[in-house]
Amino acid sequence: MLYSIFAYDVKNSLPLRAKARSEHIARLTALNNAGRLILAGPNPAIDSDTPGEAGFTGSLIVAEFNSLEAAKQWASKDPYIDAGVYDKVDIKPFKKTLPINE
Repeated sequence: MLYSIFAYDVKNSLPLRAKARSEHIARLTALNNAGRLILAGPNPAIDSDTPGEAGFTGSLIVAEFNSLEAAKQWASKDPYIDAGVYDKVDIKPFKKTLPINE
């Protein structure tokens, strides 16, 4: 089943993100290579693809896991958690409706 993982950043998280980004991206790449990642990306703090020093307010990941508990366990090991980037993480089952892939 698919699960949405929405993480909320602490204020001024940009320097913390920079320190752990390569490890964070490596985990997402592994999930993608396993064919389980639907989408992933950060939420810019301003209306721009390149927010610069404004940074980010959180991140969204939609991926396939065997259970809600498995999704929670995977998310709990995100390097951004250890680096102090995330203040809170919400994980919920997700039902993809559109677009339809045939």
